[in-house]
Amino acid sequence: MPLIIITGYPTSGKTTRAKQLHEYLAERVKESSPAKYRLHLISDQTLSIPRAVYDLSATPAHTRSANASEKDARASIYGTVKRVLSDRDIVVLDGLNYIKGWRYQLFCEAKAVRTPSCVLQIGCSKDRAGEVNEERLRRRQDGADGDGAGAGSEKEKDEDEEEEEGAYEPENWKNLVFRYEEPNAMTRWDSPLFTLIWEDDEAQTRQVFDSLWDAIAGSARKLVRPNQATVQRSRDAGGDYLYILDRETQDIVKRILDQQSDDGGDDIEISGGDGDKVDELVVELPAGKKVGLPQLQRLRRAYMGLHRGGIGLEGIGNMGPGRIRETFVGYLNDAFEKDG
Repeated sequence: MPLIIITGYPTSGKTTRAKQLHEYLAERVKESSPAKYRLHLISDQTLSIPRAVYDLSATPAHTRSANASEKDARASIYGTVKRVLSDRDIVVLDGLNYIKGWRYQLFCEAKAVRTPSCVLQIGCSKDRAGEVNEERLRRRQDGADGDGAGAGSEKEKDEDEEEEEGAYEPENWKNLVFRYEEPNAMTRWDSPLFTLIWEDDEAQTRQVFDSLWDAIAGSARKLVRPNQATVQRSRDAGGDYLYILDRETQDIVKRILDQQSDDGGDDIEISGGDGDKVDELVVELPAGKKVGLPQLQRLRRAYMGLHRGGIGLEGIGNMGPGRIRETFVGYLNDAFEKDG
């Protein structure tokens, strides 16, 4: 099942929306009997990744692009997503996800396992998000000053710890907002794109979640096919195209070397492929000279360079072994005629 990527400004309410979405999806999954899908919520908190990994304030300007701590954090997130992502798993990825190249990487991973992906953007103004971060910083400071006071219940302490964990240092917060790359619904890795804003009430939130579910698991879900270049080509009975191309041309070169006479000018009969003796092909060697292995190999390499673009056509039948042998013999005859 799909990958749901949540993105937005820091302290814009992404984790709150992620928990709401997780609860909504859990209800929808329970409605299906038997349960068809497994549900996963992945975030910095679940992987114990601190906010400090995104802080570049202490990093020299010329080394900020090579921030090792942030790259290690993304590698940990990517590995976790890759382990659980499948056609039976719904993965909610809560986090900044502010780099479009990072979202593209996740999109490609989902496509490779033939499952859809979508982006849920949490809309919030910079001023509002900044106020939330400042409030969390104040509460963290008040909590540090009030250590040992023993005030508050266990639930209140847990909520305070959660808000403290969600606070960014002021310079770090400004830097992350500056670096944020908004998703674009026109790009395939950011579509389908759903948006929830800070002011959306429960009814609007439910409507957006319904549309999201319909896109990833309902009637609007599209069939996902991996890129042709990333599909592993198996060597079944005949082998893949490049293997067949190499095998058939090498066999013709060997037959020519074995059957030609020292004087040259021979007509070498070549079978049509796959043991087919009905349609025999004839290689007309130039008269008066013997064709050597270097010349044949040079022509063979030139022919293979021209026909590598036939990958994918062998299944249709127009670039099978017989067709390869026929075109290679014709190529050799044309080359020998021009040389003669």
